[in-house]
Amino acid sequence: MEHKKTYNAKELKTPKGTLIIEGPLPAKNLASYEFHHDLTAFRQPQQQHKALIEIAQLPEGRIIIARHDQTIVGYVTFLYPDPLERWSEGKMENLIELGAIEVIPEFRGYGVGKNLLIVSMMDDAMEDYIIITTEYYWHWDLKRTGLNVWEYRKVMEKMMNAGGLVWYATDDPEICSHPANCLMARIGKRVDQASIQKFDQLRFMNRFMY
Repeated sequence: MEHKKTYNAKELKTPKGTLIIEGPLPAKNLASYEFHHDLTAFRQPQQQHKALIEIAQLPEGRIIIARHDQTIVGYVTFLYPDPLERWSEGKMENLIELGAIEVIPEFRGYGVGKNLLIVSMMDDAMEDYIIITTEYYWHWDLKRTGLNVWEYRKVMEKMMNAGGLVWYATDDPEICSHPANCLMARIGKRVDQASIQKFDQLRFMNRFMY
């Protein structure tokens, strides 16, 4: 499968300044920008910046960023699922995962996450993919936001809906381990029926286990 990537961008005006939401970006562009020190949700900012540059070099890897002048203040990643997760077991070339989405606290509440997803889906090539995201409550910033698990889940769901991702049932043990965890997905317009059936099989792998 050929992984086409078409660059898109839009401006987002916020009370803290205008952001450029753009991508998918090549590694060299990502490397040329500063990476904000508050982007700490997954690992140290320096390491996360390096990880994004590496993802951008993958054939299927896509990084869409929000930047304030020359500083990255938010991003979303798309790449093949982790080889250790069930979602990679089908070896589907047209199934990619929204792996991480993060926005610095200073720019939260202004629709940055939502716009990162909107710009991601502006690329027509996304119609060739099943895009999944697995949401686990232990990754959520409950402390800083002051939201409870269900309020945060509602915010996450609304943001994912902006990119066309909707809730899907699954028997994945990790997702089933807490009722707030969930699988969300967007099935592109050009995804064939056989791929959809394969995705359904991945969602329910424990169906016949007794």
